[in-house]
Amino acid sequence: MSTTKKTIIYILLLVGAIIMVFPFVWMLSASIKTDIQVFEYPIKWIPDNPQWHNYIEIWKQIDFLTYYKNTVFLTLVVTGLSIFTSSLAAYAFSKIEFPERNLLFLLYIGTIAVPFQVIMIPQFMIIRHIGLSDSLWALVLIQAFTPFGVFLLRQFFMSIPNELSEAARIDGLNDFGIFSKIILPLAKPALATLAIFQFVFVWNDYLGPLIYLSSDSNKTIQLGIMKFMTQYSSDYALIMAASVVAVVPVIIVFLFLQKYFVEGIAMSGIKS
Repeated sequence: MSTTKKTIIYILLLVGAIIMVFPFVWMLSASIKTDIQVFEYPIKWIPDNPQWHNYIEIWKQIDFLTYYKNTVFLTLVVTGLSIFTSSLAAYAFSKIEFPERNLLFLLYIGTIAVPFQVIMIPQFMIIRHIGLSDSLWALVLIQAFTPFGVFLLRQFFMSIPNELSEAARIDGLNDFGIFSKIILPLAKPALATLAIFQFVFVWNDYLGPLIYLSSDSNKTIQLGIMKFMTQYSSDYALIMAASVVAVVPVIIVFLFLQKYFVEGIAMSGIKS
């Protein structure tokens, strides 16, 4: 590739990066302003008198700590269970021969195309019938199984040579032994990729908690932030401060797993 083409590509990537980062920089700037200063134009990125106490007020005005704990619990449990269930199903669909395996896989993956709005009422009725309404475990039960995760891991597992499994089976390992001692150690990039996807999805989920959670003690961060918006006004500075605090765990998780994330995307078939 010529130097000119590389320069153009780097410029386009830089412009794209700036456009994507701009909202986050604005959010960070707005979080240390007063409500009046938030929408001032032209934008003053660093106010003369930064309102650092906004980051204290968000913990005082609402029960932000409880919402944070609920979100952390829900995200960690759902992410862990999703990795466990998806990896088991992906191993079965990729390494175990059984009748109509491909057809069953296509039917299961086809559920990705079904919008959540179509099934949310039947799901709500089932959850209420089994006595899990207004409980974090309702969201755990619903979100612990992900067709996308099965698809992602199956694509990666299929890239692992079957000769490894056959050699392990000759040595006396059963399917669970092969899965735990051969497949999983080789699938760290794909598992990390799924972990990031699930962590971000559950952490940012708004509609699910809105439908299934009603008690204030069970609400998550996304519902808690809405408390800064009333019928007649919205405290945008506090909303931005709460949003900054809420996005920190997602950034930390991505920074720790980004190496595996890039490798997992490249090796699992999700590429152009």
